Amino acid sequence: MDTKRLTSRDVAAAAGVISAGGLLGIPTETVYGLGANGLDEKAVHAIFDAKGRPQDNPLILHVSDAGWLERYCADIPAVAYELACRFWPGPLTMILPRKRIVPDTVTAGLDTVGMRCPDCAVTRQVIAAADVPIAAPSGNASGRPSPTTAAAMLEDMDGKIDAILDDGPCRVGVESTILDLTVTPPRLLRPGGVTLEALEEVLGDVAVDEAIRRLMAPGEQPKAPGMKYRHYAPKAPVTVVKGDPDMTAGYIVARMGEKSGVICFDEFKGYFRGHPVEAIGPAADQAQQARRIFEALRAFDHLDVTDIWAQSPTDTGLGLAVTNRLNKAAGFHIIELS
Repeated sequence: MDTKRLTSRDVAAAAGVISAGGLLGIPTETVYGLGANGLDEKAVHAIFDAKGRPQDNPLILHVSDAGWLERYCADIPAVAYELACRFWPGPLTMILPRKRIVPDTVTAGLDTVGMRCPDCAVTRQVIAAADVPIAAPSGNASGRPSPTTAAAMLEDMDGKIDAILDDGPCRVGVESTILDLTVTPPRLLRPGGVTLEALEEVLGDVAVDEAIRRLMAPGEQPKAPGMKYRHYAPKAPVTVVKGDPDMTAGYIVARMGEKSGVICFDEFKGYFRGHPVEAIGPAADQAQQARRIFEALRAFDHLDVTDIWAQSPTDTGLGLAVTNRLNKAAGFHIIELS
C-alpha cells in the first residue's frame, strides 16, 4: 500500500479516505492517531490489524463538537456538557453510556464509549466533512511510544495505512485525559493533557483508578485505552528513578552501565557524558516534559543502548501524565528514593 502524504489543504481527500473505509493518520494536539470511520466495523477492525492491537483494548470516538454526543451516547449527564464547555476542543475523553449505533469493535464489547473533541482544527474539519466519528487510538505499533509528528507515525505505519494528514508537531505530547462519567464520583482512568487538579476544580471529588499506578492483572477488563498493557516502550528496558532530581541523577550515575542511555532533565545532561542522553526539559517545566517524552523514548530505538535510565517528574499537574507514560514504558520497574 502506498501511504499518501496529505496537508491541511487536503481536507476533502482526507475525509474521502474515512468515507471509503480507509485508514488515515490524523493530527491532534496530543499525539497522532490512527483513524477510521467509527461506525464501520470492517474499518475499525483494520485499525487493530495495522497496530497489532489487542481486541479487548477499546478505542475513542473523535467528534467535531459536543453536539455530536447525542448521536452516539445515551443518558448523558449534565456534567458532560459542563466539562465539554470547559475543556473541548481539548485533551479530555469522557466515558459515557453508548448507543447501539456504536459497534462492539470500538468499545471492546463494553456498554460505554470514550468521546473526545480534539483541539486540532483540520481534524475537526475532516470529521465534519466525513460526517462520521473517527475512531482512533495513537498511531504507533502497539506497545511502542506514541508519535507526536507525522514522521514518527510513518516509522510504524508507512505502507500500512492509506494516508496521513500532516499538521506539524503535536502541542501537548501525551494522550488525552480519560474520565469515566458512568460512576460516582467520576473516575480518572488515564492522566493526560487535562490535569486532575483542573478536573477537581469543576467536579470536586475525582477518584483515581489504581491502574494509573500499577499494571492491570490478567483477566481485568480495561475500560479505556492504555490501562491494561505495557505501552510506550522502546526496545531497550527502562528503569524509572523517582525522587529529588539531584538524588536520582546521582543514583543513575552510580549504577549505569557502559552502554546505558539516559532520559533526564536539562539541568543534569552534564552528569552523563559519554552516554546517549535525551533531555526532556527543565525539572520544573512539565509542559516541555510532556512534549518531549515520547520523542525521547523513540530516539533510543535508533541508538546502540542496552538499557535506559529515566529521571521521573513529580506526579502532580501534568507531571502525573508524564510519570504514567514513563512507568508504563518501564513495565512499572520503578526505584523510589526517599
